[in-house]
Amino acid sequence: MTGAEVANALFVATILIYAGAMFAYAVEYAFDKRAPKRAKQLASVGTAGADAPDDPVAAEAPISPAAARGAGRLGLILTFLGTAALATSIVTRVIHTGRWPWGNMFEYTVGVALAGMVTWLILVSRGSVPRRLGLFATFAVTMVLGTSVRVYTEAGPLVPALDSYWIVIHVTAAIASSGILLIGCVFAILHLLKRRYDRQVSDGKPVRFPLNVAERLPDATALERMTFKIHVFAFPLLTFGIIAGSVWAHLAWGRYWAWDPKEVWAFIAWVVYAAYLHARVSGRSAKANAPWIAILGYAVMLFNLTAVNLVFDGLHSYAGV
Repeated sequence: MTGAEVANALFVATILIYAGAMFAYAVEYAFDKRAPKRAKQLASVGTAGADAPDDPVAAEAPISPAAARGAGRLGLILTFLGTAALATSIVTRVIHTGRWPWGNMFEYTVGVALAGMVTWLILVSRGSVPRRLGLFATFAVTMVLGTSVRVYTEAGPLVPALDSYWIVIHVTAAIASSGILLIGCVFAILHLLKRRYDRQVSDGKPVRFPLNVAERLPDATALERMTFKIHVFAFPLLTFGIIAGSVWAHLAWGRYWAWDPKEVWAFIAWVVYAAYLHARVSGRSAKANAPWIAILGYAVMLFNLTAVNLVFDGLHSYAGV
């Protein structure tokens, strides 16, 4: 097999492994019935490591809570394995082409998926988030990888305009910030789901699918706080990526800003995320709407990645499709 074939095989294996991890996380999320009760107990008594009382509903479940937690541990192992396979696929592509691996839309999207999953693994390894939420992280990343297949490009040399050391600085920063913000968007969505679920329950209204999925999510306040922390970390990186891109533009085209569609939509995304951070630290009403702004920010990022690359003509026409 050639290096490109090995890289492609590892890429396919990554999707399959992440799908397996997602299923394992789903088992833990659905059948480890003690998790939400334990969270409430710890919040009320302020102790750590206390076991929740036995749940008669969990006892009647087809999978015991212990087995469900075992599935969660398997999901985490598979997530590490899939991430290693994805990183190896990228490195293999680098060795095969002899260049930095961000030369087209496919490679960029794969890089975003890797950055997103590394972010998730760091959070769960530090104990910042419950392991069972890997269900949503692996779903998001698997969707990104699956979408990247639509813009697959054979491994080859860089186009001359990208053959610069600035690709390491500018594009890597853009990929890293996009991957981190992907996980931030996931937490913003989960926060809104949990907040809506809590309101339905407090009002005594029936909770139906898909809103009932939020029953096993952590406290809405904790989800909102994690959303904010992720965006605070990613925003300076996004800012640096845009600045580095303008410096590269000056060196390549003789001007820092050309009102190219890619530049314009990157700036719009930056403004939206700046608005999110401002809303988050503003009054109560603005803070309540902040998660919606964060989701809008990633929608703009996705528009810039897809529509701007595939539809608009501009100086950044390097999608390779």
